[in-house]
Amino acid sequence: MLKSYVCFDLETTGLDPLYNEIIEIGALKVRDGKVAERFMEFIHPQEEISPMITNLTGITNEMVANARPADTVISDFLEFCEDDVLIGHNVGFDYSFMKSGASNLGLTFEKFGIDTFKIAQRTLKSLPSKSLSSLCEYYQIENKAAHRAYYDALATAKLYQTLAHYFENEDPSLFKPQQLTYKIKKVQPATAKQVALLQRLYSQKKKVPEWNPDTITRSEASRLIDSLLKSKVI
Repeated sequence: MLKSYVCFDLETTGLDPLYNEIIEIGALKVRDGKVAERFMEFIHPQEEISPMITNLTGITNEMVANARPADTVISDFLEFCEDDVLIGHNVGFDYSFMKSGASNLGLTFEKFGIDTFKIAQRTLKSLPSKSLSSLCEYYQIENKAAHRAYYDALATAKLYQTLAHYFENEDPSLFKPQQLTYKIKKVQPATAKQVALLQRLYSQKKKVPEWNPDTITRSEASRLIDSLLKSKVI
């Protein structure tokens, strides 16, 4: 069992790091098996948090209104991680967002990690769910605020220690840090059809577009179109 590492978790506005944003980072730095430092911070997103994400995480737009922007929080978190191994539950998901965030700052984030979700898939095959909440319930691990970044990270650290206690001797390879990988996706420009539809919708609403047809991305155009259609402009 590793005695020194960083266990972390993110809350995001969606599932794709190309189109969605990090809204909370929670992490604990473990040294000699004990929590040495904590990282708990909201991020002010560029777009509003949807009701669905608020229902899932409990994070509201009011809670992130005065938070620092992504570039400063992510930069601080990269320093917090130092050269540590990262531990997470489905760690590849959180790593993809963090690596994308680092890339946006012109920084690299090459890390080794351990995934408690993958360990559970191999060692607890009879359990119907390998979610963090299900595993915490199975092992009676307290999680005071599920779907909040720091508390999920803390619960994951306890889960890692528990899984290592029961299964590391049986299959040591499962508990060896592996290189984390994620290929940064390129931002796609909006299609000609998207731009034309946006221009028509804005004209019908008699509004001056605040976006640039030459630089707007496909995802930005899609969100604007959805918003305008939901407002029954046409």
